[in-house]
Amino acid sequence: MLPKSIRSYMSAIGRKGGLKSRRTLSPEQARLMVAVRLARQAYRDFRVHCFWPFSDQIITPDRVPWVAEQLRRNGNRRAWQRAARIQSLLCR
Repeated sequence: MLPKSIRSYMSAIGRKGGLKSRRTLSPEQARLMVAVRLARQAYRDFRVHCFWPFSDQIITPDRVPWVAEQLRRNGNRRAWQRAARIQSLLCR
């Protein structure tokens, strides 16, 4: 069990960090963040089937449409569905 002084200090810095790290995102920024997250996951999941000719790619927001295109071009039904989900986030 921590002493009261340490617990109060940890509580204070935790509260300060929680207040400081709050940020507001526009709906477009939030959708783009989700699209990038989904594209990175799809790149990992379908790497063997869809992305084998490419060396390690860093998936950034400008590469998300490329990931969706490769999923549709080289993928199976699951890859197409994932591409559709990613594309739906970009087209709103």
